[in-house]
Amino acid sequence: MERDPDQRISVCIICGNEIRNIRRCLESVKWADEIVVVDSFSTDGTYDVACEYTDKVFRQEWIGYIGQKKFTAEHAACPWVFFVDADEEVSSGLRDEIERTFSRRVPEGVNGFNCPRLVRYLGRWIRHGDWYPDMKLRLFRKAYGECGGEEPHDRISVEGRVMDFVNPLNHYTYENISAQIRQIDRFSTISATTHAKHGAPSYFTLCGHAIYRFFRCYFMKCGFLDGIPGLIVAVNVAFGTFVKYAKLWEKLTVEDK
Repeated sequence: MERDPDQRISVCIICGNEIRNIRRCLESVKWADEIVVVDSFSTDGTYDVACEYTDKVFRQEWIGYIGQKKFTAEHAACPWVFFVDADEEVSSGLRDEIERTFSRRVPEGVNGFNCPRLVRYLGRWIRHGDWYPDMKLRLFRKAYGECGGEEPHDRISVEGRVMDFVNPLNHYTYENISAQIRQIDRFSTISATTHAKHGAPSYFTLCGHAIYRFFRCYFMKCGFLDGIPGLIVAVNVAFGTFVKYAKLWEKLTVEDK
């Protein structure tokens, strides 16, 4: 679609060995004014697929989720940046919503948009619990936004108003339970290192946070309505929270002695 130059959008994607997902992701963003892909030296053909969709494909050694996204945004030429993960897909409804919004002037003072994220896991869409709507600020005016957060969780912050889209980013997350557990192991190690400055967790922190996360995900946010997959999500969310603090305790009280 033709847009005013001030309304043009660069879709930015970071990837590494995402051959299972990358084509679906890129197909869903062909409407964008520009696609920028930063690949961390994939060995499975991801880079070659990306080159089919855009000539702005860069290779960069992995420097963390935050650093990688900052690097990608620096190569975006449009005033608006839209971060889409390689295992995500812009739904047709979200695409239409973005096109309607950007076919006219974005409201004065609005510099960012949140997108709900809908997760596909264990053969179904997870519509309750901690995983939905899981609002993410992904589309923002580059001059007023910044990528920050704490590894492994990047976060976009903007100056000005933020509006919400209604239609989701589809997230094709873990291929199976084993893949989720592997990521829990990896992310909890990164988080323990990042949070070491906060000190060793107490007994209450170790147990209380995990119990609360299960209760919130499964009961307060109605995860039980997603059946057995909802139970598995809630248990693994709680497990991930416990392991993160357990590794932090291990790092500060065992490894450092």
